[in-house]
Amino acid sequence: MTNRVEYLRSPTAIRERCNELFELAQADQLPYFRVDLTQLDAVADYVIAVIREHYPDLDVPFHSRWRHFEVGNIPRVRQLEQAIESRSKIEQAKAKFDLVIPSVLLDAGAGDRWKYYEAATQQTWMRSEGLAIASFDAFCQGAFSKHAYQADAETLKQITPEQIGAFFQVSSENPLVGLEGRSALLQKLGYTIEQSPDLFGNVPRPGNLVDYLIGHADQGKLSAVVVLNAVLIGLGEIWSGRLSIEGVNLGDVWKHSSLSGDHLVPFHKLSQWLTYSLLEPLQDLGLKIIDLDQMTGLPEYRNGGLCLDLGLLQLKDPKLAEIPHAADSELIVEWRALTVCLLDRIAATIRKKLGLTPESLPLVKVLQGGTWTAGRKIAAVLRPGGTPPIQISSDGTVF
Repeated sequence: MTNRVEYLRSPTAIRERCNELFELAQADQLPYFRVDLTQLDAVADYVIAVIREHYPDLDVPFHSRWRHFEVGNIPRVRQLEQAIESRSKIEQAKAKFDLVIPSVLLDAGAGDRWKYYEAATQQTWMRSEGLAIASFDAFCQGAFSKHAYQADAETLKQITPEQIGAFFQVSSENPLVGLEGRSALLQKLGYTIEQSPDLFGNVPRPGNLVDYLIGHADQGKLSAVVVLNAVLIGLGEIWSGRLSIEGVNLGDVWKHSSLSGDHLVPFHKLSQWLTYSLLEPLQDLGLKIIDLDQMTGLPEYRNGGLCLDLGLLQLKDPKLAEIPHAADSELIVEWRALTVCLLDRIAATIRKKLGLTPESLPLVKVLQGGTWTAGRKIAAVLRPGGTPPIQISSDGTVF
């Protein structure tokens, strides 16, 4: 593998490439967006108010898939833990990896018409929460393995759009964006983990990544960047139609003509969110997670929407908000890159206002408390259904 690929898979590359576009934005030299940092204090205050509303003691959990499983204050995860409590601690962690890896891959935007009826609670959920509970129920019902509360390569390879559609209650009246893309991701997950027995075992399952990560801990400490690197190497081939270097799939990496050199800007949004979601089962094993703030904020439409809706970012041509844009369009790449940089600045401003440190309020908690929740809140105020301020043509694999 080339040094260039290794670099593009690093959080360092994400920040450096995004900051190059950010500096151009500050000089008003980008084609689509301008930045107004005079709004930074007001945005930080808005996010702080949201944090205090949801976490008055400022004890904020990580921004991860596990928060979605807790929606409605229903102890779904506790019910799972009770179902697998006879297993060893490591086997319990593997079961949680088996759940959360497919669940995150199934999470891309559902669209504003899809919903999921949860029979156990007789409640209906939409968007990320609905996708989370649908995938949780599917996992518990054996959708991803012949064995209870598990996922394995053999079963994942055979997943069909019809099966996902059935588990996710899809119909003509309840359409789910990117159904084929989601099932294809799970199929590719099955085939891909077969190719890396060092990461996923000789009888491949997502949960076997636990063994690999335990082996890469140092005196009980594990770097979040090591987890991200394992995710990017182990799952890199699942992404269809992406850029590659020397046959290596780059994943969530895109081009912008304003960048110097190879014009490539990496984001690894889903991979980073998946990494955040893998950390809690590892903490349950007693591992101390370090290097959290080397990771970046997540450039997706809630965080990016917050920046746009509150004036930190401004579209130079407002009419462009009225038409859909593909994930590889320079407008979307620009929006995502500027979002990464602004999230760092929002987090630093919030910490300063609250008298907290990067250790006590790492970026992963600012996202949860936080910018993602605030982005959803302001979207609901400004637009029916809380739709993003820019339309994205999603294939179910990016946002």
